[in-house]
Amino acid sequence: MLKALFIFFCSAGFLAASAQSPRYPQGYFINPMAIPMELTANFGELRNNHWHMGLDIRTDARENLPVRAAAAGHIAFIGVRPLSFGRFIIIDHPNGLSTLYAHLNDFAPAIEQYVTQQQYEQESWAVELRFTPGQFPVRQGQLIAYSGNTGGSAGPHLHFEIIDTKSSKRLNPLLFGFPLQDRVAPVIRSLVMYDRSRSMSSQRPQQIPLRKTATGYEPVNGKLLRTPLHRLSFAIDAFDQVSGSPNPNGIYAASVSVNGAVISEFKIDSIDYDQTGYINAHIDYTRKQQGGTLYQHLSPLPGEASGIYKKFPGPGFVSLQDTAAHEVVIRVEDTYGNHSFIRFQLQTTAAPTAAPMQSSVKKETQQALYLTPDRPFFFKRSDVELAVPAGAVYDSVPLDYQVDAGPLLPPALTRRHRVNSMEWPLHSDMEVKLKLSQPLAASLHNKLVMQRSWGAVKKVKPAFYKQGWVTASFDDFGHFQVYVDTIAPDVRLAGKGDTIDLSGSRAIVFTPTDNFGVISMFRAELNGRWLRFTNDKARSWVYRFDERCPYGTHRLTVTVRDAVGNETMRHWYIKRGPYQPPVKKKRTTSKRKR
Repeated sequence: MLKALFIFFCSAGFLAASAQSPRYPQGYFINPMAIPMELTANFGELRNNHWHMGLDIRTDARENLPVRAAAAGHIAFIGVRPLSFGRFIIIDHPNGLSTLYAHLNDFAPAIEQYVTQQQYEQESWAVELRFTPGQFPVRQGQLIAYSGNTGGSAGPHLHFEIIDTKSSKRLNPLLFGFPLQDRVAPVIRSLVMYDRSRSMSSQRPQQIPLRKTATGYEPVNGKLLRTPLHRLSFAIDAFDQVSGSPNPNGIYAASVSVNGAVISEFKIDSIDYDQTGYINAHIDYTRKQQGGTLYQHLSPLPGEASGIYKKFPGPGFVSLQDTAAHEVVIRVEDTYGNHSFIRFQLQTTAAPTAAPMQSSVKKETQQALYLTPDRPFFFKRSDVELAVPAGAVYDSVPLDYQVDAGPLLPPALTRRHRVNSMEWPLHSDMEVKLKLSQPLAASLHNKLVMQRSWGAVKKVKPAFYKQGWVTASFDDFGHFQVYVDTIAPDVRLAGKGDTIDLSGSRAIVFTPTDNFGVISMFRAELNGRWLRFTNDKARSWVYRFDERCPYGTHRLTVTVRDAVGNETMRHWYIKRGPYQPPVKKKRTTSKRKR
């Protein structure tokens, strides 16, 4: 399923240079940190709904370390946004490549001053700023920012990417010759086998325990693996390490060979942001959703289109046409050429059959009940309509539809409709239309939300009303229900009295709440002028005192809005004086009576 992404635009002069330069120039980029390069995550690691698109460079759990331009060029883009990259910079280089630096705390002083000016001019903390080559040129090694923990970061580090400027594809930075020593081969922890005569939505994969040998890995029960299957594929649980580091990283490439011929291979040397959602076709998504291991498929699914798999003659999976034993070799590699192997013999115990794949049978005989990768899917009932575009699923998926019975509980306006389960992914949005159970006043048509839920996971979107039907789009299966939302969000400032004394604080923090958990707008004004509150982690808004709030008494106004426009405005008088740390109360110990 494809989540929020971004594309930036660069100068035409750099686009022409891309075709003339080597794709992976060695030694062109330097370590963007002034400390030795150590990784906490590498390119292509498995994440929720995406591959990791760069390197996470360790900063020893510290923030505010200098970040340097990895090569000469000019700053082309600066972004400030909640979650995601937080504060980040993109530099275009004259060889047709760009570099990205993310989760930054502060930019270099001149850049920070310009960004702050733009935020106040736009009256928005979140900004997307583009630059011409002459505005902020940089030298290799020049200070551009300070490392941090902003955005979706879970701990201090620098996220670093190398980008093909023309295509916006992210390239594997480990192919550019950075000073990292790696003589450690990937570790393979487990192997599973799938029946490829069936859809992935109806699998019971077979676990194959492995043991380490002097030459690699092999099945615990012996090198001969016997199976009743004729069409089958494998997936692995594997990780890589860099010399001297215990941190488990993602693998770079893997392949399957049968009788010496490669039948399938993937290699993660570049990833397009438009294609990164296909990670959910690359992994055993069902097992992941059940809380299990992240297995990587060695053979592509029918609807997989990430570009990481190489095409070979044949179906891309193992097809056994006789009962002889066949030599199978699975090779797993890292970017430094270290590799590990699984070797075994594979033999089917049943005579070959010409029966078609089960997913194909279902598509032809029960098309109305199955979603398939190659065509759109439509479903209509008296009170529900679904529209799923072609390419939204990776294999044939049966429609599992149910509707709750029983009375409606306000503020619900429809019954709860179940569409499949969260164990099957969607690559693109599904349109859901639900019919209201009774007429609704026109004044409430713009106060409707549709909620998707699965267990404790809930997501709410504004919904569109037309002639008794309510429509919204979602990128996951689940339970769907329509509600009316007329309750405005709440926002409060801690403190007592007509004027709140904040002299003991270094910042003002607001954490608004809403009955459906969505705050679509936050605006603060000090004495009638917009005041910049950061919204780094997406839940709280923070203003750290600066020259825009001098000592004295001021009127602070905060306005918050939810998903459907319900709005709350609050006013406070605040007093600020020289910072006075809060007085710590002395602990008193009570004497026990004897």
